[in-house]
Amino acid sequence: MKNEDLRTKTCGVACRFGGVRRHLIFWPIFIVGLVGDLWSKSAVFEWLTATPLRTYDVIEGFFRLVVVQNAGAAWGMASGQRVFLVAISAVAMIGVFAVFLFWKKPSVLIIVTLAMFAAGVCGNLYDRVYNYGRVRDFLDFFWGDYHFPAFNVADSLLTVSVAILMVVTILSPPKVAKKDQLPPNDTDG
Repeated sequence: MKNEDLRTKTCGVACRFGGVRRHLIFWPIFIVGLVGDLWSKSAVFEWLTATPLRTYDVIEGFFRLVVVQNAGAAWGMASGQRVFLVAISAVAMIGVFAVFLFWKKPSVLIIVTLAMFAAGVCGNLYDRVYNYGRVRDFLDFFWGDYHFPAFNVADSLLTVSVAILMVVTILSPPKVAKKDQLPPNDTDG
């Protein structure tokens, strides 16, 4: 029996989709991120909707918790386009899970980043499906008259994961083709 056949029989589906190690990294991060996002939204909204002002100053003049429901994507883009935003989120989820499952040898950093991205997409997708198309945002940072749009834990996971992917992409050395794969030199002849 080949080693690969033995490995597949002993560890099942996980081995067919990239190995157990990859799953042991991805799923806990995904679950903690998703649960953390959904729990924080629920807890903050339940608490603040019971207060008259629906806000709480954490750091006066800089950071407060608020109750905001965003019917759009980042900065309110595509506001009111619930079906479109749900479809985009669903496609993103399929893409992330496909990359996670079928990428031959992703680094640990890429697996962590994919898990964070998936948790962020799922957290906001949950709101779009079960909260009438509106995502619950509650983190509000501001300085003087400048207000950064309110956001949530899912948005933070998405932002950090995209930033990591950008840095990894920029800093990755270019792939060098093997000598026998280089195209012929055009100066010959």
